[in-house]
Amino acid sequence: MRLLYGVVRDETPKPNVIPKVKSLDRYKPTPQLPRVRPPVVRPSRPKPPAVTVIPAKGTRITVAFYGHQLPFRIDPAFKASFGYTINKQAISDYWAKLSRADYEPLLEQFNAQRRTLQLNDWAYLLLVHQLVKNLHPNRHNEQLLLTWFILTKNGYLARIAYDRHQVYLLMPVNQALYAVSYFTFDGMRYYDIPFDGKDRQQLRRVYTYDSHYPGATKALDMRLSSPIVTRSQSGAKHLTFSYRGKNYHIKANYDRHTVDFLRTYPQMDIGMYFISTVHPETGKQLLEQLRPLVTSKSELDAVNLLLRFVQTAFKYKTDKDQFGEENYLFAEESLFYPYSDCEDRSVLFAWLVQHLLGLEIVGLSYPGHIATAVHFNGQVSGDSITYRGKHYVITDPTFINARAGMTMSQHKKNKPGVILIEP
Repeated sequence: MRLLYGVVRDETPKPNVIPKVKSLDRYKPTPQLPRVRPPVVRPSRPKPPAVTVIPAKGTRITVAFYGHQLPFRIDPAFKASFGYTINKQAISDYWAKLSRADYEPLLEQFNAQRRTLQLNDWAYLLLVHQLVKNLHPNRHNEQLLLTWFILTKNGYLARIAYDRHQVYLLMPVNQALYAVSYFTFDGMRYYDIPFDGKDRQQLRRVYTYDSHYPGATKALDMRLSSPIVTRSQSGAKHLTFSYRGKNYHIKANYDRHTVDFLRTYPQMDIGMYFISTVHPETGKQLLEQLRPLVTSKSELDAVNLLLRFVQTAFKYKTDKDQFGEENYLFAEESLFYPYSDCEDRSVLFAWLVQHLLGLEIVGLSYPGHIATAVHFNGQVSGDSITYRGKHYVITDPTFINARAGMTMSQHKKNKPGVILIEP
C-alpha cells in the first residue's frame, strides 16, 4: 500500500509586513444605521458534576487529562505485550487476546468520561490514547493496537498499517486534514493519525491489516462546536489599542489546558476554525470588557472599533516565521500566542462580531490572504460582495487602521471565495 503525502493548503506567500492605512478615524459613521443591541447573553455553562466512574473490577489507573486526574479500572489482560514480529498473524493473535479481556466496562467508563467532560471525537481519541500510553509506556505498537481495538469496539472505522518496524493507526475523517499523510481505501482517505497534530511523514510502503468489524462505521468528526471541560488554569495577555482618540486596555484571559488541547489539532480547512468556540470563561471575560465599548454605538462604528482592536492590539507575524509552517489558530489560541496572521485575526474578529453584535459575517479567501465581510442592517458604502442575495461589506482585521469597506490594494481586483460561517 502506497502512502500519499498530506495535501497542502494555499501556498501563496503572505506578506512579512502588512499594509497600513495612513489616516486615522477621519470619517463620520453612517447615522441611519441602527444602534447595537447586545445579543441576549446566554448563561455561562454550569460547572460540570464530578466525574463519576462506572464501578468496575480490575486494576486502578489514573489518567492525567487537561488538568483532571481521571480514575479508571481496567482488566489486567489489557497489559498484554504484542511481541517483536509484525505481520498479519501477529496482529490477529493480539486482537484475539484483547477480545478475551473484559472490555465492556472500560468502554462504559470512557463513555461516562466523554459525557461529563463534553469531549468531541478528537478529544475522545486523545483520552483513549492517553490511558493506553499509561498502560504501555514506551511501547508504541501496543499503544496503537490497543487504541485501535478500543475505538473499533466503540464503533469507529479504523485500520492498522505496518512495516518491519512498527504499526500505524489509520482512520477516516469527515473533514479534510492538511499536511497529514493518508492512504486511500475504496475511495476513502484514511489518515495516519497524528496524536500531537504533527505529521511524521516518514512512511513509504506499508502493509495493511484488512479485517473489518461489524458495527464499526463512524469516521472521526473534528468539529469543535462546544469546548471540552478542562480543569481551568488561567493565563492572560494584556492588549492595548486606540480608537477615535481614546486608548483602551483589555486583559484577555485564556485557559492553558484548552490551548494545550487545541495545539494537538491537525490542520484543517479555515472554515472549521470559524465555527469553533472558546473556553466559556475566556469568552465571558473578554466579552464583558468589550461589550460596554460597542453598546449604543451604530453597527458601523461598533464594527470599526472591533476591527481596530484586532488590527492593532495583536502583533503580526506569518505562520512560517512563528511556527516554521502553516498553522491556523483557533480564536483562543490567538489570545495565547505572541503573534497572529490574517487567518487567525479573521477567526477572532468573526467570533467577536457574532457574540457582541449578532451580525452575520462570512470569511473571504484571497490568494495568500483571509479577510471577512459583514452584513449590516442598513446601507454602508465601500467595497462589498453579494452572497446568497445579501450585501456584505468587506472588513479586513489584518489591514491596519482600515475601516469597514476597505480592501488591501493588492486584492482590489481579486474576486474572493466566500467561507460560510454558521452562527
